[in-house]
Amino acid sequence: MSVAVILVVLAVVVDRQGERIDQLSQEAAAARHGTATANAVQDQRLAGLDTRAKGLESRLAALDERSQQAFDPRAVAASALPSVFLVIAGQFSGSAFAIGKPQGGRTRILTAYHVVESVWTKGRTTVRLERGGTAFTAKIEDVSPTHDLALLSINGKVNGIVAARAAPASGEQILVVGAPLGLTETITTGVVSAIRARVGGPGTMIQFDAPLNPGNSGGPVVNTRKEVVGIADAKAKDAEGIGLAVPIQTACKVFDVC
Repeated sequence: MSVAVILVVLAVVVDRQGERIDQLSQEAAAARHGTATANAVQDQRLAGLDTRAKGLESRLAALDERSQQAFDPRAVAASALPSVFLVIAGQFSGSAFAIGKPQGGRTRILTAYHVVESVWTKGRTTVRLERGGTAFTAKIEDVSPTHDLALLSINGKVNGIVAARAAPASGEQILVVGAPLGLTETITTGVVSAIRARVGGPGTMIQFDAPLNPGNSGGPVVNTRKEVVGIADAKAKDAEGIGLAVPIQTACKVFDVC
């Protein structure tokens, strides 16, 4: 075979190999593109699943919040009642409740100043408390006539009601616990009607529509989360459904008990 023929054959072989190399390169590029596309699709799917998961988490959190805020008067009452007392101060009676955790073997108790006023103004510093058939001698630790608040304490440990961190909103459901007319463990329910400026005094008052009667003064006003939001104080004269409470934040600041 002549050299010319051999060169021609080699040229053909090289040309075909070049075509094959080009074909393989194109196939590799197509494969890489397909892989990139598949990865992009997978990333999009994962991103979509992540978004859906976050959405479900938000919905579950909202449902949990709603379930916690669902008003169950029986559960709220069962939580608050063990902390509520009947107060007997001379010829007057009212209500009171333990606040916070006991300290140094003593329990701190809040009530309205006007409940113990007749005793305090005579220079005496003790009143009688009753709860569940048990009587206690309570010491009047401090008073604030301006805010109509009094701080008492007793020997022994009674778990108090947790103070709400924020004021209640209008329309929020509440439960009032107390001893109207000496009738202990009385429960009434209603809603917060408004937050109003205190007439003739500093700060604000919580207006609510739960029934309030003599003897309720000093008792706790409790929200759906079993937190005390206020101290029952008074009702409007010649009107129904207008009760007033001192915000618990006021008592927390005045006596530093929360």
